[in-house]
Amino acid sequence: MNVGIDKINFFVPPHYIDMVDLAHARGVDPNKFTIGIGQDQMAVSKVTQDIVTFAMHAAKPMLTKEDLAAVDMVIVGTETGIDESKASAVVLHRLLGVQPFARSFEIKEACYGATAGVQFAKNHIQANPDSKVLVVASDIARYGLASGGEPTQGAGAVALLITAEPRILAFDNDNVMLTQDIYDFWRPVGHQYPVVDGHLSNEVYINSFKQVWQESCRRHQRTAADYAAICFHIPYTKMGKKALLAGFETEDQVQQERLLTRYEESITYSRRVGNLYTGSLYLGLISLIENATTLSEGDRIGLFSYGSGAVAEFFSGRLVEGYQQQLNKKSHEALLDARQKLSIEAYEQLFEEKIDIDTNKTFTDDLLYSIHEIKDTIRYYKDGNE
Repeated sequence: MNVGIDKINFFVPPHYIDMVDLAHARGVDPNKFTIGIGQDQMAVSKVTQDIVTFAMHAAKPMLTKEDLAAVDMVIVGTETGIDESKASAVVLHRLLGVQPFARSFEIKEACYGATAGVQFAKNHIQANPDSKVLVVASDIARYGLASGGEPTQGAGAVALLITAEPRILAFDNDNVMLTQDIYDFWRPVGHQYPVVDGHLSNEVYINSFKQVWQESCRRHQRTAADYAAICFHIPYTKMGKKALLAGFETEDQVQQERLLTRYEESITYSRRVGNLYTGSLYLGLISLIENATTLSEGDRIGLFSYGSGAVAEFFSGRLVEGYQQQLNKKSHEALLDARQKLSIEAYEQLFEEKIDIDTNKTFTDDLLYSIHEIKDTIRYYKDGNE
């Protein structure tokens, strides 16, 4: 029995800034952002839009009534949760209308959380082939105005429906995991923004990939030639490229160029969105399969997941016959093209807005599933039935 991704979709908020504009505002060479880290645009969210808002927009369009009746587990991977106790997955379960006899919870380990959810879902489906699991990676990456991490911010969500006999990607049973207690990026309880050791984080990311890649090759007797493409966690698009080049420096030039070409296809959407934290790897997967020029049914795609702190995992899957019919390239491109560009001044004003969870207040936001009221510390979402 095959288990894997049957449906996949992403959503980003309807506003963005241009990285050249940001560079000019911060007094730096635009090439530092567009070439140095490989970003052209950055998704920007309003204070009334949180991880539930994005998760709903990513998941709802792809789920049928039959899916909602079959889903018996809802998992949200996030590092920007909205409550220290209650999982956003519980709220998502209600708003989506998933049948009541389901398990719903959140997973946190920096940007690795969604992959943990995917693997949990895979094991569940192997034991319960008739069920379906919804995994959503939803995050808001923020480092502060004019901070070193500002150009690597972003926001949005990716939703994956994990089932038996999937129609997009069937997972191989070849996972290699790595855990190291390293403080390269962390956010202590009570801190608004993360603490980052940028140089160390880059170093650990690259070394983690090399370790899990080499161990995977040793265990499964594979080489780069066995993979049609490899997707990476993408905190910024140049990061995955650095790891790819470091990991395949001993491969011949033909293999390197082939994988680099596929990598460029996998970052098409991320260049326009920025960092989705837990969703970045899976946004890269969507970008790859919707924009690749040479992929075909049966091709093996490698996936490298990384969460600072640090947990890494390398695994793979094979494209299923007819996978092209399950993709949504036109709607995803339309979503990105329809966004409104903000001036840097408008972006900074949005960034500084805060919600006081202890103050009852109503809000106005045209986006569905945005927060329309705070009452007695509870978030109420606009669902079209107010």
